[in-house]
Amino acid sequence: MMRDLILKNRSYRRFYQETPVNIEILKELVDLARLSASAANRQPLKYALCCDPRRNALVFPNLDWAGYLKDWSGPDEGERPSAYVVILGDSTITQSFGCDHGIAAQSILLGATEKGLGGCIIGSVRKDDLSQALAIPAEYEILLVIALGKPKETVVLEATAPGGDIRYWRDGQGVHHVPKRSLGEIIIA
Repeated sequence: MMRDLILKNRSYRRFYQETPVNIEILKELVDLARLSASAANRQPLKYALCCDPRRNALVFPNLDWAGYLKDWSGPDEGERPSAYVVILGDSTITQSFGCDHGIAAQSILLGATEKGLGGCIIGSVRKDDLSQALAIPAEYEILLVIALGKPKETVVLEATAPGGDIRYWRDGQGVHHVPKRSLGEIIIA
């Protein structure tokens, strides 16, 4: 069951943009993050939620998509995310957010996958520009952005040869291939 959920939880970068993700679903997903582990139980994360076209249009131009796909600058209009969750670190609580945002992002994506949605964690963000566009107060640091929607692409996993190339790629039919190292290659003791 959990394995199936994790195997379905891929980094999707193209969506059925016209299929909405409403604010209640975003709140449910953030609630999963809220209930997840937090270093020293500080709970320093806050969230900016975007699910209307006007706010989504403020987020999209401040993201960089799929660094390995050099000839692709991101999803075209009609294939863009229907929603975003911007994960913020509250500097009035702590200056160090550890891995809390990674835990939160995975919880959000697993919840989205369970609901038939898909997403992509984006760390390549023009943070100052996005903070300004969304009027995020200075005490909140943008840590990650999660793009969400109904996936419009197929993502497949494939094995790499030991020490092989791990760069993802798209074939001529637009299928997104993601090489994964073997279990034997990553366990060292």
